[in-house]
Amino acid sequence: MRRQVSQELGRTWGRTSLWLLDKICDLKIERRGLEHIQQGSLIVAAKHQSMWETFVLPIHFSDFSYILKHELVWLPFFGWYLLAAQQIAIDRAKGSKLLPQLIEKAKKLFTQNRQLFIFPEGTRRPAGAPPHYKIGIASLYESTSVPVIPVAVNSGLFWPKRSFLIRPGTIVIEFLPVIAPGKPPREFFKELQNAIEQASDRLIEEALIKDPSLKKIVQNNRS
Repeated sequence: MRRQVSQELGRTWGRTSLWLLDKICDLKIERRGLEHIQQGSLIVAAKHQSMWETFVLPIHFSDFSYILKHELVWLPFFGWYLLAAQQIAIDRAKGSKLLPQLIEKAKKLFTQNRQLFIFPEGTRRPAGAPPHYKIGIASLYESTSVPVIPVAVNSGLFWPKRSFLIRPGTIVIEFLPVIAPGKPPREFFKELQNAIEQASDRLIEEALIKDPSLKKIVQNNRS
């Protein structure tokens, strides 16, 4: 019960943030592919371009967990929230033991029919920058045997990494067709990366057509 209450607070924060971004910054949201969303045991593998997706993803899922640095749970208030919401905290200092630790915690999570949020590139990447996916997502997929839903965004055009400037416009988040469990890891890894990158590039190009002034951002990120 405490986990569900804490997670609902997170969803409320996300909805409130979207409302404030709309009213104050004229930054809107468009959702696509909602028909692909599943509940129950699921890996949600999302493109990470901005802080934006961190509070938007929870709105769409019933019982979620992020993977986060263990140090964050020691922060006053925010750390207490993370503990109450039962998020997965990992110790990155463990090096080679990190992936087995993550897989073990993910398996426990899936016995509770929860959804695991993961950013396959490990960190935020600027919109249009070359991708840098980590092979760990393939090991997680193979070891847990749960479906994976890829998620594409163009958020980095409007709320770039390490920037306080939020541009007006419409961020699109697109939930893509689910990848079923059971595929060879390398095949899965290639399919996941292609799905996310092709969709994210398409969303970026659509935004550039609507607002050509954004082209300079992408050109700088690709250089």
